[in-house]
Amino acid sequence: MPAKSKAQQKAAGAALSAKRGDTPKRELRGASKSMADSMSEKELERMASTKRKGKPEHASR
Repeated sequence: MPAKSKAQQKAAGAALSAKRGDTPKRELRGASKSMADSMSEKELERMASTKRKGKPEHASR
């Protein structure tokens, strides 16, 4: 599933980095921490690779 906002895309990138072992998991906070626990690497990859152009900074609820 593609990211709906820039913030969601950034959080997915941070979670993916921790999942791959590039970033310590203890450095994650908020959404990226829960994403790392609940999503597969493939799902995170798909979300993190979303193009940012035209996306809002934060998704409206």
